[in-house]
Amino acid sequence: MSEASAPAVPRRAIVTALVLMVGGLAVIFDSTIMSIALKTLAVDLDVPIGTIQWVTTAYLLALGVAIPAVGWAQARIGGKRLWMIALTIFLVASIACSLAWDAPSLIAFRVVQGVGGGLMMPLMATLAIQQVPGGAGLGRLMATVSLPAALGPILGPTIGGLILNLLDWRWIFWVNVPFCLVGLLLAWRLIPADPPRGRPVLDWLGLVLVSPGLVGVLFGLSNVSRDGGFARLDVWPPAAAGVVFLALFVLVQLRRPATALVDVGLLARRPVASSTAVLFLSGASLYGAMLLLPLFFQLVRGADALTAALLLIPQGVGALLSRTLAGRLTDAIGARLVAIAGFVVMGAATVPFALAHAATNDWWLAAVLVVRGFGMGAVMIPVMSVAYLGLEREQVPHASIVTRLAQQIGGAFGTAVLAVILDASTRGAHGIADVASGFDTAFWWAVGFTVVAIGVCLTLPSRPRPTAAAEAKRAAVGAA
Repeated sequence: MSEASAPAVPRRAIVTALVLMVGGLAVIFDSTIMSIALKTLAVDLDVPIGTIQWVTTAYLLALGVAIPAVGWAQARIGGKRLWMIALTIFLVASIACSLAWDAPSLIAFRVVQGVGGGLMMPLMATLAIQQVPGGAGLGRLMATVSLPAALGPILGPTIGGLILNLLDWRWIFWVNVPFCLVGLLLAWRLIPADPPRGRPVLDWLGLVLVSPGLVGVLFGLSNVSRDGGFARLDVWPPAAAGVVFLALFVLVQLRRPATALVDVGLLARRPVASSTAVLFLSGASLYGAMLLLPLFFQLVRGADALTAALLLIPQGVGALLSRTLAGRLTDAIGARLVAIAGFVVMGAATVPFALAHAATNDWWLAAVLVVRGFGMGAVMIPVMSVAYLGLEREQVPHASIVTRLAQQIGGAFGTAVLAVILDASTRGAHGIADVASGFDTAFWWAVGFTVVAIGVCLTLPSRPRPTAAAEAKRAAVGAA
């Protein structure tokens, strides 16, 4: 299928994606701003960094726990209504965070915020893709849905830096308010209504198993970056228990597919399974390197946290530049070639950091980051869109949940692995030169993980092949 002959993306799908993008920007900006605000929060609330780190950790844990329930909740109350409820939760929690009186209250409100964000993240893809009959133009549609993820690293650190330097930290949560309010208004007016599908019963057993499973794995991996790495007592026990709970969850879901909280049987489909595998295994190369880059600028180049965040803006610019091209190419030539090319570009652009030192030219590193970001954008769009090929409407929410959880756990795993490698490589370092050498080792590992991800990409479908049924459905919708 050539790009010229590729079916047009329905207008209502584009409108839905743009509306979802407005609300999604609140979640993305919140995450990128919080990454540079922790030190300020620790000082102003008079607590150690280890305590204030829970502002991020608690949010991520709540995010992960909320995601598996999205499929059931959408079937029970409808996707449009669920989106508006989730956005309202995020809005109210953001205002509550701005009014927090101490660290525990802020952490508690961040948990509520994480629940809202966890419901929103898989819905962003689900509600847009359900407007595309037969999966026509998934790549171009995913390019629109993923726009907040590209804008966040560009605008988030800048907005956060200005707020933290000119205003009180409480204003970082008020940034979310206009996006939530406008997002709610647009969703009410423009997102097509989808009625509930009966009154499905909540799979309480599945929820009881998956919640501690995700909390254990994500909490354990989040502690790896501290002194002691994988040998810490707060890493192995919770992570191992989490794996056991998740394994039991999968077994229960397979034995009771009719009432399953998450249809893990979709992993029997090649597009879903390959997309899930790439999203998980690419965690080390995508998210792991995102740990290394700001630390490199701080520890080797001497930048403060805000400056390091601003220095990463070129990477976000690169991701933004590749978004439209990656979407069109995915629809025209398939996900496999686009994803492989993106990983090759990203890996090649990581090599200069494996060779960098304290005196490496800033403009050269900025140019490399643009190229690396271009590769990142080219990877995520085809890998995320291919999971929905050939799915029925009711299967889309479950595919969104599976792929989103794979991305979340894979990112945590990749970050943990590279944190341990970096710690081992820089332990006992004397002087900037030794620290830079340790980062070189860690970046080479990141390049190696990218090579592994390229191999996994070979399992992705080669070209989009819409079925006769899908074409008939698309024609019927077009005629209507």
